[in-house]
Amino acid sequence: MKVVRIVLVAVALMVATNTVSAQLFGNRAEETVHFLVDMDCHACEQKVRKNIPLRGVTDLNTNLEKQLVTIKFRNNRTNKDNLKRSIERLGFTCREVRLDDRGNII
Repeated sequence: MKVVRIVLVAVALMVATNTVSAQLFGNRAEETVHFLVDMDCHACEQKVRKNIPLRGVTDLNTNLEKQLVTIKFRNNRTNKDNLKRSIERLGFTCREVRLDDRGNII
């Protein structure tokens, strides 16, 4: 009887540990989104780079020539809509675009 009780307690602890671990670390899948942003100069480019919230953003690249902002983010921390609104709050118009295999806007 004592052995059964110990086994049940051990199983309960393992289940609880896995549940807490899943809640803390969750789905850390990364996504990439590309935005066409009306950046005109290097100051605009810097404004975007410095003012996008970092929560969940793992990488941010800008290309002034193509007016392209590429953001890699963890989808359990933020989403495409939040990132788009962050850029628009800076005074830029922006829309999501897709890229082909060569990095050209589709």
